[in-house]
Amino acid sequence: MGEEQCKDKKINEAKYHKSYFDVLGICCTSEIPLIEKILKPLNGVKKVQVVVPTKTVIVVHDSSLISQQDILTALNKARLEASIHAYASAINVAKKWPSPYILACGLLLLLSLFRHFFHPLRWFAVAAVSIGILPIALRGIAALLRLTLDINILMLIAVAGAIALRDYSEAAFIVFLFTVAEWLETRASHKATAGMSSLMSLTPQKAVLSETGQVVHVDDVKIDTVIAVKAGEVIPIDGIVVDGHSEVDERSLTGESFPVAKHADSPVFAATLNMDGYISVRTTALAENSAVAKMTRLVEEAQNSRSSTQRLIDSCTKYYTPAVVIVAAVISSIPLITEVKHPRSWFQLALVLLVSACPCALVMSTPVATFCALLKAARLGLLIKGGDVLESLAKIKTVAFDKTGTITRGEFTIVEFQSTSSEVARNTLLY
Repeated sequence: MGEEQCKDKKINEAKYHKSYFDVLGICCTSEIPLIEKILKPLNGVKKVQVVVPTKTVIVVHDSSLISQQDILTALNKARLEASIHAYASAINVAKKWPSPYILACGLLLLLSLFRHFFHPLRWFAVAAVSIGILPIALRGIAALLRLTLDINILMLIAVAGAIALRDYSEAAFIVFLFTVAEWLETRASHKATAGMSSLMSLTPQKAVLSETGQVVHVDDVKIDTVIAVKAGEVIPIDGIVVDGHSEVDERSLTGESFPVAKHADSPVFAATLNMDGYISVRTTALAENSAVAKMTRLVEEAQNSRSSTQRLIDSCTKYYTPAVVIVAAVISSIPLITEVKHPRSWFQLALVLLVSACPCALVMSTPVATFCALLKAARLGLLIKGGDVLESLAKIKTVAFDKTGTITRGEFTIVEFQSTSSEVARNTLLY
């Protein structure tokens, strides 16, 4: 009975597929509840993870029940600007310039500032709001339909209030600055994504079969296939050298500064450089299970393992946005209750609170810093298992290293062997 259950478990695990999506609509962790409410109810979705710094959504799903395209459609219905992503594919390059909508919004806002010379120019500010507010409004409506408060709703309330007070330029400034901030945030996250993707881009996508000289895609190479690697080429798949000898530069994977000599029966790893000799390598893993692919997954898993500081901030943000809306509502209602002489200043104060209390900087600071630290460590050959470990490292005052060469070279050598008991002969113990 135990064997049958084990087989059933393996079958269930085999049918699940992990898909990666770039979601540019992720501004900060306040969008996580919205994404979870969109995807988790879908039939076939088992698990949803959101990596905020790289704007990546990882979905474990039954591909026979729901496809990648179905998940993509669900995300884009909420105007989250999602696309299918794979580390092995070309890196998405962040746009150097803002979108035409942001540029048009900024140009119209600039023209509206000359309203003192020609009064009708003030309506250009309204046009600027109309052009720039659309993506914010669509995401805000999607959040409201799922009973979720996020930064987009704060911005919509602030813009609506400014227009109600006829401060059209103020409304346009809110829209323009918010959309520019989103663009800058997207560029920053793309740099983090590019850093992660560069780990995988180190590995070539083609391999040469040793027997026939045929060039094939690395995904088509099976285990125990012999491939040829010439001098100056990057090793495409993990394996063992079966013929030839060379020196291999492994600094991209381990951080080791000196080339490592390789000969028959020596292990070699994907993304390392064969420097000066021809070698034949028998593969010991599939391309997707190479050391560099595992490193990338470990960094990804470490990022999903949140530190105590990050968990505290994330738990606070669940209540932060609703609290800001409530406080702003209380401030705006004060003149109605107390009948003060200048109610307009109170309404403006409430709108300033909505804009200035944007939680994005707070909730993005910790995950971005953690992600960059984990990525930098991985590229130096250090695998750190999460933010909690990083926070522990920050408390270290002194580090002591030995001078035997084991740390710098990573090679252990037996210098002396002795038996502590005279009753056991040295040769017997060695045997």
